[in-house]
Amino acid sequence: MSNSRPAPAGGGRGPGGGGGGGPFGAGRGAPVAKAQDFGGTIKRLLEVMKPERLRLSAMVILGIVSVTLSVMGPRILGHATNVLFEGVIGKMLAAQGVPAGTPMEQVLAGMRDSGQAGMKQMADMIAGMDGIVVGQGVNFTRLGQIIMVVVGLYVASFLAGWIQNRIMTQAVQNTMRRLRNNIEEKLNRVPLSYIDQHQRGDILSRVTNDIDNVAQTTTQTFSQLITSALTVVGVLAMMFWISWILALIALVTVPLSVFVVTRIAKKSQPQFVEQWAATGRLNAHIEEMYTGHDLVKVYGQQAASAEKFAQENGALFEASNKAQRISGTIQPVMGFISNLNYVMIAVVGGLRVAHGQLSIGDVQAFIQYSRQFTQPLSQIASMMNLLQSGVASAERVFELLDAPEQSADPADPATLATVQGRVEFSHVKFQYVPDKPLITDLNLVANPGDTVAIVGPTGAGKTTLVNLLMRFYEIDSGTITLDGVDTRTMTRDDLRDCVGMVLQDTWLFKGTIRENLMYGVQGDIPEEKFLDATQACHVDPFVRTLPDGYDTMLDDSGGSLSVGEKQLLTIARAFLSSPDILVLDEATSSVDTRTEVLVQQAMNALRSGRTSFVIAHRLSTIRDADTIVVMEDGDIVETGNHDSLLADGGAYARLYQSQFDAPAIATEAAQPPDPAAAVIREVAANTGSIRRSA
Repeated sequence: MSNSRPAPAGGGRGPGGGGGGGPFGAGRGAPVAKAQDFGGTIKRLLEVMKPERLRLSAMVILGIVSVTLSVMGPRILGHATNVLFEGVIGKMLAAQGVPAGTPMEQVLAGMRDSGQAGMKQMADMIAGMDGIVVGQGVNFTRLGQIIMVVVGLYVASFLAGWIQNRIMTQAVQNTMRRLRNNIEEKLNRVPLSYIDQHQRGDILSRVTNDIDNVAQTTTQTFSQLITSALTVVGVLAMMFWISWILALIALVTVPLSVFVVTRIAKKSQPQFVEQWAATGRLNAHIEEMYTGHDLVKVYGQQAASAEKFAQENGALFEASNKAQRISGTIQPVMGFISNLNYVMIAVVGGLRVAHGQLSIGDVQAFIQYSRQFTQPLSQIASMMNLLQSGVASAERVFELLDAPEQSADPADPATLATVQGRVEFSHVKFQYVPDKPLITDLNLVANPGDTVAIVGPTGAGKTTLVNLLMRFYEIDSGTITLDGVDTRTMTRDDLRDCVGMVLQDTWLFKGTIRENLMYGVQGDIPEEKFLDATQACHVDPFVRTLPDGYDTMLDDSGGSLSVGEKQLLTIARAFLSSPDILVLDEATSSVDTRTEVLVQQAMNALRSGRTSFVIAHRLSTIRDADTIVVMEDGDIVETGNHDSLLADGGAYARLYQSQFDAPAIATEAAQPPDPAAAVIREVAANTGSIRRSA
């Protein structure tokens, strides 16, 4: 297919344009140096989740309930420890000869008056316990009540947390569904130039891998971050309630923890960004190699493809390894800080118990709270690598959503009740790249029912002309009208509904042959009309030979069908859509000569009464065209019919004669040796030797 589009920056025209330059494009793009906007991306992600604010509010409320109930547990368990300790002390005093029922004031006074340092210290330690009864052991009734209360609190906390996670999962999945829908709509709004300039595999990676990573990150971190933050607040309040001195000791480690996490996160974030960029490049390469695997084998480039894969895979390994290695240090460092905190609390708490300033149950509860205090901090720190990975993916998704869009359709579009098919290009100017004009002043009229053939050398602008008609690209100046109506005043859907296209590159999707043929048909059509179309396009004979006929399943590569058979299916699909305007871009290039004659007959029937634009390299196929347009370098150099253009002896005549003249290269026996040809043969031979040795 002739295509005059320029090579996108950084690569070739093919599916890999934009980074790979086709299957054998140049190396990787530059690594991402740093995250674009960590805080801004988080804020935007929260904006995307706004429609779920009711669920998120319920999740926060349930989180508060769950954390509150969970935080109350250690404090109440401290009372259970005191009950046990008080029972043990009561029995111990009775065993030492203290009469049962003696008031504790007398017992403590006697211990202090004994003059023994150990007894005085013992009196100070138990002075703060008001539940000791001399001679009475452990109050198991009260102990059982306390334990039942704690179990009830933890069960209720679990249920609230479970419901919270269910709500969070629903909110995240709803958000990701909307995000996928937004990307699907976005891809329908971006201009064709955006698709041409970006690798297909990288776009697919953003739509699939990156969104999946954002969903996983949001599900695993959002609820946990809220719960951890609430836990820190709740635990801190309980710690100050028990002992403000121990609480201040616990808080000493917080700035250190924040400093460590911030420093490590700053180093690991660029690696996570590069990790997902490398994932996109690797997917792009795999997609290119799979799509063009026949070409790779034909040219013996399996080794080069494997080398490029190894290069991209190695880059992904390096980025992932660095990201995980750096961020993986957060958890052990936080564990070390937590242990330091535990040691300080245990030492100071033990001293305060010895002086009777705290009960054993209070210290036990405080140690549990210190663990609960550092645990959410450690969880937040350990989630930073996952969060950074998700933010890096979210940046890539939002970058796609922020891509420039094609101009909007007019608010009050023009419509055509009946399409006659008169198409006029008037003083059209267009350029793919600024300051590099391609079409400078194109004028062309196609009358209703006419067949306009567009010919010319590769890169002359033939396909560009069709792209402008379809508004895949917008003209820089001039007008293109359909039945006198400027196509820019119509919606793109209305314009394209009038046009049927058959391209050189066949496109089939996974489904039955019938589903593929009916792809562009609005509503149902009678079976008789369906069979008439397939017979006219010579599809019916070979489909009848298939075991399941029109219900034969195809994949996106067309299954076992030949290239020519797939092309016949695309022609029949255009036939069934009954367009007002027909565009054939090298539509018969993939069929054999005999089938081409049959297809030409079908095309003649299909073109009857329709305005048709035919791009062709085989000039024999367009001899009967009403108008033949010859293009060179984006401009029309000749216009006429076949006979008049041959008679003029110009560009068309030269193109036509070049296809039917005898071979220009004579045999070596009839011609003297050509030094240039000898050099070419030698280079070719050396190249073959190099490939074989490789």
